Amino acid sequence: MTADQIQTEDSPSGLRRTMESRHLVMIALGGVIGSGLFVSSGYTISQAGPLGAVIAYGIGAIVAYLVMSCLGELAVAYPVAGGFHVYATRNLGPAWGFATAWLYWMCWAVALGSEFTASGILMQRWFPSVPVWVWCLVFAAVLFTVNAISSRVFGETEFWLSLIKVVAVLALIIVGGAAIIGINPLTDSGALGLSNFNTSEGFFPTGLGGVFTTILAVFYAFSGTELIGVAAGEAKNPEKVIPRAIHTAVIRLTVFFIGAIFVISAIISYETAGTDESPFVTVFDVVGLPAAADITNSVIITALLSAGNSGLFSCARMLHCLAAEGRASKILAHTARRGTVDFSAVRDGIPAF
Repeated sequence: MTADQIQTEDSPSGLRRTMESRHLVMIALGGVIGSGLFVSSGYTISQAGPLGAVIAYGIGAIVAYLVMSCLGELAVAYPVAGGFHVYATRNLGPAWGFATAWLYWMCWAVALGSEFTASGILMQRWFPSVPVWVWCLVFAAVLFTVNAISSRVFGETEFWLSLIKVVAVLALIIVGGAAIIGINPLTDSGALGLSNFNTSEGFFPTGLGGVFTTILAVFYAFSGTELIGVAAGEAKNPEKVIPRAIHTAVIRLTVFFIGAIFVISAIISYETAGTDESPFVTVFDVVGLPAAADITNSVIITALLSAGNSGLFSCARMLHCLAAEGRASKILAHTARRGTVDFSAVRDGIPAF
């Protein structure tokens, strides 16, 4: 197939090319900006110190850029819907591709359950009498419906869910940054400054070993950028859209993550940072934002549902691609008229693999 054909035709698997650059960017942001930033960033600061955390996220951003650059070149050359494991198959062998696909699918399948459960637990803040499993069913049904309608509906939904998280991160950077330099109309605390970076034990209170240890947690925080590769087969004009989306996504993630972790490190001392409370709640409390806990709780639920939305999309596309290759039940290779994975194909029962 020529480049022109790739740009104009639907995916050979039957999935339609309806996603634009902004959809791919927000899918990547939606998969990355989640619990790793909203919750685990406190753990990173406590383990590496303020400056060490900023350095760790900087290293994570560099690695993410390198990985995404390689994935972008492969996605343009082979814009296969749902299956970046095809690259492993082509270059390393069928066994590598098979293992990559099924392990990635299992990773997201397990993550989906945790996203729904965590969302249900957080909803009990406002609805304590409603069991968690009820919220799990509600959220699962909503995301299932969104994914079943069309890839464009999924893209639009993920765009707006991700936009909420992006606004929250930008609010943290702007409001927290203003408080650091002493611009805070909500309180009279004065400039918070950057004194937290020079701890009582120096710039690296846990040593350089603490920085390298937390890099693993940072890599987890940056996971999800690969969703651009999963959605590549449903992108319009992949030769133009995919490189632009990857470049934009990586730059924004770098600014958001490093900016947010810098502000959090400057406002929260590393001795008190942890996972008992979201650092976002702590920062908004310090700057005097009303109802900080409720607002942040809502944003975190949105973040979890956004990640679950991307995870369900990824699972469906990966299974579809495996079925098209003959490595999963052929039932899963069906596509609906709308150019989506035909979820109704499994209405007669779960297929045996």
